[in-house]
Amino acid sequence: MAAICFTGHRDILEDKEVLSQHLYKRLENAVKYGITDFYAGGAVGWDTLAALTVIKLRRSYPHIKLHLVLPCPPEEQSRGWSQSDRTILYETIRAADTVEQVCSHYTYDCMKKRNAKLVEYGDFCLCYFDPDKSKSGTGQTVRMAQRKPIKLLNFWHYKE
Repeated sequence: MAAICFTGHRDILEDKEVLSQHLYKRLENAVKYGITDFYAGGAVGWDTLAALTVIKLRRSYPHIKLHLVLPCPPEEQSRGWSQSDRTILYETIRAADTVEQVCSHYTYDCMKKRNAKLVEYGDFCLCYFDPDKSKSGTGQTVRMAQRKPIKLLNFWHYKE
């Protein structure tokens, strides 16, 4: 079976509800074509929006799976986050079908390792990537996906 991974920026410029609706439609089409596995990295922003959209989609398609690929323990990953963002992370962890931790503790390269693992699992990558921020972690992950190569769909300033 094919799988979709997500990568994207923490700051979302578009209306999150509208963006989630667009993503929901794309994911629903993917499920209808047989995709059942979705991989998210657990970060604030696009990762969270994508994971919550998969959870919502699972209400209609209970056979699909959300897999979280975390860079390190969630208490270390979420250090410095708002209480609201930490709460959402832990709720997402509880709702996920699997949770994988790439490193046993936070390291300088744990995010890069997490991103590589996401691309390894994905056959498609749905991203929220600003091409002007190519030196970001999202830019790095998009380049990894392009080298694999897997198909990319960018939701940056998404219009149907």
